[in-house]
Amino acid sequence: MNTTPDPSVAGLVRPHAARASSVARACLAAALLLGSAAAAPALDLKSAVLVTAPGAEGPRQAAVRMLVGEIEKRTGIQLSAADGTNGAGPVIVAAVASDLAAAGGPWAAEIGAVPERLPAEGFRLRVEAGRSRPVVFILGNDARGLLFGIGRFLREMHAHKGSLDVADDLNLVTAPRYPLRGHQLGYRPKSNTYDAWDLPAWEQYFRDLAVFGCNAVELIPPRSDDAADSPHFPRPQLEMMQGMSRLADQYGLDAWIWYPALDKDYADDATVEAAVAEWGKVFAALPRVDAVFVPGGDPGHTRPDLLLRLLERQTTNLHRYHPRAGMWVSPQGFTQEWFDQFISTLQKDQPRWLTGVVCGPQVRLSPAKLRQVIPAQYAIRSYPDITHSRQCQYPVPDWDTAFAVTEGRECINPRPLGEALICRQTSPPTVGFITYSEGSNDDVNKMVWSALGWEPEASVTNILRQYCRYLVDDHSANELAEGLLGLERDWQGPLAANLGVADTFARFRAIEHAASPAMLRNWRFQQPLLRAYYDAYIQKRLAHERRLEDEATAVLAAAPRLGATEAMAASRRILNRVLAEPVEPGARLRIYQLAEALFQSIGMQLSVSLYQAIDVDRGASLDTLDFPLNNRLWLEAKFDEIAALPLESARLVRIQSLVEWTNAGPGGFYDDLGNPVLQPHLVRGPGPEEDPGCFASTRSDFEEEPYVQRPGEPLGSSRRYSWLDHVESLYDQPIRMSYEGLDPTARYRVRVVYGGDEPEKKIRLVANDQIVIHPYRERPWPIEPLEFPVSAAATRGGRLDLAWYGEPGKGGNGRSCQLSEVWLIKETLVAPAGTR
Repeated sequence: MNTTPDPSVAGLVRPHAARASSVARACLAAALLLGSAAAAPALDLKSAVLVTAPGAEGPRQAAVRMLVGEIEKRTGIQLSAADGTNGAGPVIVAAVASDLAAAGGPWAAEIGAVPERLPAEGFRLRVEAGRSRPVVFILGNDARGLLFGIGRFLREMHAHKGSLDVADDLNLVTAPRYPLRGHQLGYRPKSNTYDAWDLPAWEQYFRDLAVFGCNAVELIPPRSDDAADSPHFPRPQLEMMQGMSRLADQYGLDAWIWYPALDKDYADDATVEAAVAEWGKVFAALPRVDAVFVPGGDPGHTRPDLLLRLLERQTTNLHRYHPRAGMWVSPQGFTQEWFDQFISTLQKDQPRWLTGVVCGPQVRLSPAKLRQVIPAQYAIRSYPDITHSRQCQYPVPDWDTAFAVTEGRECINPRPLGEALICRQTSPPTVGFITYSEGSNDDVNKMVWSALGWEPEASVTNILRQYCRYLVDDHSANELAEGLLGLERDWQGPLAANLGVADTFARFRAIEHAASPAMLRNWRFQQPLLRAYYDAYIQKRLAHERRLEDEATAVLAAAPRLGATEAMAASRRILNRVLAEPVEPGARLRIYQLAEALFQSIGMQLSVSLYQAIDVDRGASLDTLDFPLNNRLWLEAKFDEIAALPLESARLVRIQSLVEWTNAGPGGFYDDLGNPVLQPHLVRGPGPEEDPGCFASTRSDFEEEPYVQRPGEPLGSSRRYSWLDHVESLYDQPIRMSYEGLDPTARYRVRVVYGGDEPEKKIRLVANDQIVIHPYRERPWPIEPLEFPVSAAATRGGRLDLAWYGEPGKGGNGRSCQLSEVWLIKETLVAPAGTR
């Protein structure tokens, strides 16, 4: 992984701005001083010698090589091998405990008797500083235990050029809680970074993941739901897959394959035979395969009986080349009918060739409920999506729309506390996880999951400090860890009122100005630094564009006095000041500089046009940096419609409707359901803390690609800002709203805007669980408000409950019920009976 910038962009690693604020610098200095003052007594290891078990080979040798290499990179110190019996300097003993015991000699006596059975992958890490010759013991229970013990030592050490030390009271005896702790690493065009990496970069990443406790990687075959090639590929997919499998074997990590079943008709025997031949070539080419996971959907769409028949054949095929490898399957994207068939087959037939079931995105049950219906002999593995921020399994709760439409679905997304909550809530029924990732944007999340898979109760803040100390910079670790937590807080609550965004930005500016050249070239610093600039820039843009819209709306309100034409023209001029009055151009330039630096350092593709990202929605957040954050485009489209009306009176009525868009009238109610602070009548359910998968809760989400013109939209039109977001429920769970204090003698109408990503999915509205306001119907496209009368019987008691339902039993992503805005309007006049 290249850490030296191209000469053409070498000047981009430090900003043009002169210096950070004095307050921010003072905060950083105080934090560094506090961290220094609080440091525990340390054992100096710069002159240490290394003792290993004689004849160590394979993963044992790779683990020791990692220890020596990673220390030398950070310090310039090369540990020399010795038997440790002579000399006076400190000793680092790194070996599998049973290997030392079998070798005899003084170190066998030192470690004592080794029990016959020790927990797999566990280790002992102990510092004995009070001896005449201090010793650090890194004793693995097995080869993986040695790897993870060395990894933990690397996380605990303090390394600088020419110096190496570790706390002199370090004493750990530990083994992992979950036996499977892995991440999907897909070398494919869809990735926002991975497709630019060659094998040395992958080896470094495997090492970094192992340091935090990862024991498995999941590869993707040459044929998946991707383009056949990427402009960034350094070598062909199968060749890279072979190399990555070999690397996993060298370090003793499990190698999985995520293998989608993409053919159209597995009822056809010829199709099955062709699939067996195709998969067999991949299995035969790889030096190590421990398991294959076949998703039931996303991608793939095969009836459960046919899918299981195919996988039985493929299991035999797999065992020809890898006899001990397991076969796993997920019921992703299944309709209720298919899901029931799948569960029934496992319960009745209990196929012996199947190893386990994967619970991932688009599975209709939580891991805990899936465990209740899956026979006990099948393990359950989690497949959590840690890479996406919207339209996904675990979207950012109540994310501000300004972030969602600019930073996008695959932006740099450290969510340490949120991911910890998901990990702790969803992992207990499982044997562990291999996470779903599309690139480097979720790097912090990977390390948090890896560490918590080992020790779920571990402090997230301590994990972040170790991450920053080991992977970025020891001196700035505590302050940078707080910065990562700050980036997560930037995304909590309404952006306009979030005072923490400026604080986080000031913190990162201070770290940036104190950073060494090496730190400024480090991609793991470049990423959060870019996010800090991006968040602060979007907050400033949002405030500016809201002010302009408020001014423009005030002019429109004066249309009866100014005339419709002049009011619209003046309003248009105000709205378009956003083009002539750019906000924070220096911050915008710095965002582009950091994006260039990330492309140079790790091949991260933050733009389609500049860096050949595969799609805007695949992490290309530079391309959406200037997405409008108010209703400018929508209003201008409406102005064009209004100008074409022949009568001034009609023009004024339409302008007034724009000014009073959210006004439900006397006795009425308005909810902007994509905005968490403007949804007082929404029944939200348990919420993400109790229900992270939102199986019983509503959640906020966003239009999939708001920057793309949809079929049927007039050229130049745009969605209203409040239509870019919505509230949604999953699968057969309804969206409910509840109103109290209604006039029991009045009549009401409900006006609704059905937003969302798939208008062909039908929706139904019911009052008080029994009165149908409208049956299942498609949502209008282009989007427009719909109105429906509410039966007087529904509001006779002075309250009203509304429930929206998607079509029951549907599969796919489950996002069928989506609402952007709802008005409950009290009618001022009651029409005579029989006229409605």
